[in-house]
Amino acid sequence: MGRLGLIAATAAAVLAFSLRYDVGVAAPSSSEAYKELNLFGEVFEDVRADYAGKVDDDQLVESAINGMLTSLDPHSNYLNTKNFDDMKVQTRGEFGGLGIEVSMENGLVKVVSPIDDTPAAHAGLKPGDMITQIDGQPVQGMTLPQAVEKMRGPINSDIRLTIQRKGRDPFDVKLTRATIRIQSVRSHLVGDDIGYIRITSFNEQTDVGLNNAMKSIKQQAGNKLRGIVLDLRNNPGGLLDQAVAVSDAFLDKGEIVSTRGRVADDAQRYDARPGDIAAGLPVAVLINGGSASASEIVAGALQDHHRAILLGTRSFGKGSVQTIIPLPGHGAMRLTTARYYTPSGRSIQAKGIEPDIVVEAAKIETPPDKKGAKVAEAAGDKTDDSGDDDASVDPTIMGTAADYQLTRAVDMLRGMALYNGRMTN
Repeated sequence: MGRLGLIAATAAAVLAFSLRYDVGVAAPSSSEAYKELNLFGEVFEDVRADYAGKVDDDQLVESAINGMLTSLDPHSNYLNTKNFDDMKVQTRGEFGGLGIEVSMENGLVKVVSPIDDTPAAHAGLKPGDMITQIDGQPVQGMTLPQAVEKMRGPINSDIRLTIQRKGRDPFDVKLTRATIRIQSVRSHLVGDDIGYIRITSFNEQTDVGLNNAMKSIKQQAGNKLRGIVLDLRNNPGGLLDQAVAVSDAFLDKGEIVSTRGRVADDAQRYDARPGDIAAGLPVAVLINGGSASASEIVAGALQDHHRAILLGTRSFGKGSVQTIIPLPGHGAMRLTTARYYTPSGRSIQAKGIEPDIVVEAAKIETPPDKKGAKVAEAAGDKTDDSGDDDASVDPTIMGTAADYQLTRAVDMLRGMALYNGRMTN
């Protein structure tokens, strides 16, 4: 059976998954299993006949399937035809909505990361925020696809989300829906010697964007380029082949990532090919609690191979793999089938990746009474044991001179270049 490996960060959830086109031959079922299916049939008929209100057969079956899948884990669920189509559209890098990556936790919708330059980012939503109500309707009791469906709607229409954020009372946020076009790679020079590359998600254009960004940086810096900052903060994930390609771009050899499931023969390993896009220059990778799934594959691979130094705070910890199984005429189901592992064999599921150097999010500001003196003001509390980054960086300052984590990374790279230069003289 053919499989197309993917790690998707859809608007529905941050999920690692593969796409299976052929469900194959079903294993022989026991008589007990058939008895249970008969029980389902009996309940289905009783609901149709005796429920107080009119029921829709398709909705009943869809809810039953979704209930079965969501009871397994937060990432398994049923996608109806529309949600399945939306998922495929998003991996192409353009979709409609709020620009917010979410998952489900304790019956509430949890913000994994707002996407840059989207209504969610402009409204100030942060990784770890819990959405408790959508237009006044409680989220509790909804499935994740149902909640996502309510957050979508016509372009330029308004929506009100009730947010529960650690350390403050619940509050409402009004957003206006927009067409979300993701430019997954952005870059510029910091000073005249450090290349800054931010990857906001891993869609079909990411590897091309990375190559173009490196060409541009090298042209601008000439022979002054001392290092590269790869910013994966607030990046909720994307396509597996793109995560592999980005890792491969900085690695000459060795394993990038492997996936292991219940069946040993289904294990897969992805290896790097010769060639380093940065030509051996030192690399710093920025991560935080909004870095998930495909971002963690890249960070883990570069860390394990000692190709980059990781700065920031602990990543999200999304290390399970979901298989998308198309159901002809009925959408698809998403089923957890494996976990992925970094080159050293680490599973980061629910653990995340620890940075080599912990740098809390902060904002560099000039106090009004001390002109010219720059200070770093903490953006929030330290990270807790859940893997959430409460001190998440303000999206509006990411990549700017006010970005404290970036400043630390740049200072480190310049220090490394100075030290290496002295060692070779």
